[in-house]
Formats: sequence, C-alpha cells, structure tokens
Amino acid sequence: MSTFGSAFRVTTYGESHCKSVGCIIDGVPPGLALSEADIQVQLTRRRPGQSKLTTPRNETDNVTIQSGCEMGYTLGTPICLTVPNQDHRPHDYSETDLYPRPSHADYTYMQKYGIKASSGGGRSSARETIGRVAAGAVAEKYLAEVHGVEIVAFVTGVGPIQVSEPALQQLLGSVTREIVDATAVRCPDELTAPLMHDEIVSCSEAKNSTGGVVTCVIRNAPAGLGEPCFDKLEARLAHAMMSIPATKGFEIGSGFAGTHMRGSEHNDAFEADGKGGLRTLSNHSGGVQGGISNGQTIYFRVAFKPPATISQDQSTATYDGQGGVLTARGRHDPCVVPRAVPIVEAMAAIVLMDAVLQQNGRTATRQLLRPVPDELKAIKPF
Repeated sequence: MSTFGSAFRVTTYGESHCKSVGCIIDGVPPGLALSEADIQVQLTRRRPGQSKLTTPRNETDNVTIQSGCEMGYTLGTPICLTVPNQDHRPHDYSETDLYPRPSHADYTYMQKYGIKASSGGGRSSARETIGRVAAGAVAEKYLAEVHGVEIVAFVTGVGPIQVSEPALQQLLGSVTREIVDATAVRCPDELTAPLMHDEIVSCSEAKNSTGGVVTCVIRNAPAGLGEPCFDKLEARLAHAMMSIPATKGFEIGSGFAGTHMRGSEHNDAFEADGKGGLRTLSNHSGGVQGGISNGQTIYFRVAFKPPATISQDQSTATYDGQGGVLTARGRHDPCVVPRAVPIVEAMAAIVLMDAVLQQNGRTATRQLLRPVPDELKAIKPF
C-alpha cells in the first residue's frame, strides 16, 4: 500500500513522469512552526543532478505546502505537500513497452496490476521517495525540537569498498550532515571516500552500475519506543528501510557480525547514568532491546543493490517471451547510495515520530489513572 504509519500516517502519491509527486501527512501535532524552507533542505539533498555521480535528470524539486498550515504553524489537520515533475522525458522509455527491464519492476507490476506506467518506473521509481523525504523533514523537525533527536545517514560501502569497522564506530558518535555532505559520495571517511568516488565514476563510464551500503545513526532517541510484539522498533525500521527502492538488506547494531560472538562478549552491561537511570557500557544491541529503545544511540545499515537500468545492451526477452536485446535509455544513477542518504534519514524520522506519538498516548492515558504502588515502579517512565 502507499500509506505508512499509525499515529503519524504518511501517504505518498505520483509516478516518475506524471505531473507531480508528493504526500499527505496525518497526525502532525498542532502548533509546530513549519515552512517550506524547513522541508526544502532535505529535498535539495535528495534531488538529482547534484554531481557526475548521479542521474543528470534536472529537477529543482521545489515543495509547496498545500494544506494543514496557517501563518507558519501546523493546524493538526492533514498536510499536503506537492513537488512538480518538470524534466520528464517519457519518450526515453518506449523500448520498455516491449521489454521488461532485467531486475526492474516492469514485469512484476504488469503481473500484479495487468497494466503499468508507460514511462519510467512508475511507482517503483525513486521519484516516489520525494513524498517520504518531505514527510520525514516534518517529523524530524518535531523530534529535534521536542527531544533533541539527531538523525544522520552516510555512505559506508560502494561495491567492494567498505569503511572499516573501527572507523565506523568512531563516526557513530561524531558524524554530522555537514561532514557527510562535504563529499559528493557522502562518505565521511577520508580514506575510503576517494576510492568510492572513483568506483562510481568507473561504473558510469562503463555504462554499468554498482551497489552500496548506507549507515544511519539516531542520537537522543527517548527510551521506551517500540510496540512489541509485531511492531518492535527494529521491525518498524526494517519495514521502513526495506520499502525504499533498491534495498536488499537491513541489520541493526552488531547485525550479522553478532552471530560470530559469544553472549559474554555481545551482552551490553548496564551502569548508572548519573541521572537516575541506566546506560550501557557497550552498544551491540544498536540502541534497541526487546524491540524497545533503551535510550542509547540507535544505528543500523541498509544494503542497496546496483541500479537495474544500465546503458549496456542486455540479452533478455520481450513480454511475450521472444528473445532479443534491450538497449535501455533514460537517465539513471550509476549508484543510488549518495542520494539514498536523505531517504534513509526520512524513513527513520517517520518511524520514530510514529513511535513517539504512540508512546505519548500511552503515557498520557496512564497519568490519568491512580499512581501505581512504589514497589511496582522501575525506571523513570518516558
């Protein structure tokens, strides 16, 4: 479906070559100071044509707030955000009327709906993520103002080139968006960033593509977020990240590397935090235990496959099964991870905002009841 979230609900709309793309957000608290400039920052980071590492499609991606705000403040009613498609060239995709692109969504969309968008990827296109990024910017502003939440994503892998684990762990505590955006590849590690840049350029010159990894860190997330059993915080994050086009993997905290460790090594022991609560001495859990945030830094990785549309001739078959050669045209990223950074941040913000509103509702209704006996109290509630 095209709607994500429960208390903070985001519905995206639009195809890659229609008149506009955008979203409707329901559940934004009233009284939040909000302007188009607050949203535009992230859309500009996502937009195409930023460097020779991305698609040359030239879109300004200027957002307009259509509803839900007056005099710079949210009303608590649905917010509609629109972004026009301007540099669309549907004639670049005439060959896909005959051939489904290998590893793209052309064939599966046709199998599901019996019809597909005649140009581009339709709803499977990365243009759909504009609505996500716009909604994420709104969520992020509330989270930052109320809880001091910081969300920073960055590239840690391009093809075979990966940021080392010691360097990654150091970045989790210090990386900022300004540091991330200092390079076109959006890798804050000065040793691997040039190698990643050259790898993407090499793929582009060879009319090929490559995959990569985006790591995301969330600082100052309140403890108590997540809804066991089926909406655990890491489950919602995984759902959100795996809904992004081209994603093929998700891991949180130690992830798959944790399977190589013993429990005595992997366990995150507690100590007093000096504020009446607890903190952990290590963070193999990635800030989530039992599906609920523990107040520590949340971090996770998202794997992206190589973009399916490449400019090389590919031997494949037509929709009716006749063998042939597909010569794809259009404008496409040789590697999606540099532009995926703000998309990952946006989906993380949407998940956290939804979780915060759910937990706030639980806390508010609990406070209307008689206080529980002292012997039943544990740590300070959220």
